[in-house]
Amino acid sequence: MTTLIASSRDYGALVKEDRVHSSIFTDEQIFQDEMERIFHRTWLFALHESEIPKFGDFKRIQLGRFPVIATRDENNQVQLLINRCRHRGAQVCEAPRGNAKRFQCWYHGWTYDSKGELVGVTGPEAYDKDFDAEQHALPKVPRVGSYRGFVFASLAEEGMSLDEYLGATKKFFDIMIDSSPIGEIEIKPGVVNKTMYRGNWKQIGMDGYHPHYVHMSVFKIFSKRESTIGSAVGALHLEDPFADVSQSRTRGFANGHACLDFREQRRSHAAMAIEDLQRSEDGRQYVADMIARYGQEHAEELLAWHGDPHLGLFPNLQLIHDHVRVVLPIGPGETEVLMYPVFLKGVGSSINEKRLRAHEAFYGPAAAGSPDDAEIFERTQRGLLADAEPWVLLARGLNREQVDTDGSVTACISDEITQRAQMQEWKRLMTAAN
Repeated sequence: MTTLIASSRDYGALVKEDRVHSSIFTDEQIFQDEMERIFHRTWLFALHESEIPKFGDFKRIQLGRFPVIATRDENNQVQLLINRCRHRGAQVCEAPRGNAKRFQCWYHGWTYDSKGELVGVTGPEAYDKDFDAEQHALPKVPRVGSYRGFVFASLAEEGMSLDEYLGATKKFFDIMIDSSPIGEIEIKPGVVNKTMYRGNWKQIGMDGYHPHYVHMSVFKIFSKRESTIGSAVGALHLEDPFADVSQSRTRGFANGHACLDFREQRRSHAAMAIEDLQRSEDGRQYVADMIARYGQEHAEELLAWHGDPHLGLFPNLQLIHDHVRVVLPIGPGETEVLMYPVFLKGVGSSINEKRLRAHEAFYGPAAAGSPDDAEIFERTQRGLLADAEPWVLLARGLNREQVDTDGSVTACISDEITQRAQMQEWKRLMTAAN
């Protein structure tokens, strides 16, 4: 038996056009290198601005190995501060979220404001007269940018711009955000579902090949619930969106981003989706407001699409209809997934209640979909540890790829374009010059 071992550091040899070596999912040293070469160099999703709406609001987040405090300062600016006291290195913030104008280190009492400036030192007379508090502020994340409320961060001082990183995927962000008649969404502070699974972080992604098998029981239930027509899942399952004969497509973009594109499949059901909304006062107002803002044709498209981009941004963000999913690697065989329900601004309460119920049905703590995914990821991880034949095949649809006008590579919904896009970006980043 021959294997390519991680210690060779020849990461280019581990990813081929149609397959990848299983060690990239299981090897501890590869995982450590991923933190340095991927999570500490590229753009990462940090949070949505609506999670810290007021001055003093904060949220504790993780970027790669770096603990970070996201705060809203007195100038209404989002600050991303490294959660590490400049004295002896302790975290200065332990609460997951809240409101605070100051952060005081529990170890020796050094205190910082919402901009990270050092504003208090215990026993300052014990320090040299040349001690300069301005030189001891909390370090800031080197680069921070945002697109329509989505805040991204890069721990690298230099690199591609956020605009270059997002590229053609911005139009899929717009689908989610423009489902609001005022063009704004909200992630409510503290409203989150968490899933831990014993598997590699790269297993979670856009995959149109698995639903018929992993989620078979879920789809049978949804198909019998006629009342879900026009909801998050109802219109999607009026016909099989995961059949290769459907109008659904899979897309791979630059920088490892990928999408399951249901736009054409859902557009054909626009009239039914709008008819369902018209049955309630909130729904009728929602339709009217959408038409007033976007015009008849585009409003009908947006309502048919249900705000579902089904977009995966490499390496740690997914946007799927009624939730934002954030991937946090813990180790080569352990991953945490945070799932935040997304609410539309400018709509009646029943519209968001319906979205929340749909989120709970598939992704909530007692949901049907997330446990399926976690289970298959864990089964896969156990299988990957057996390297009798260490190569993982990702060849489906390679023979029928096409390049679309937006530069994306596209084919049938079940094709593994999404995995190939992710793995090629993994290869690029892991083999880039230090």
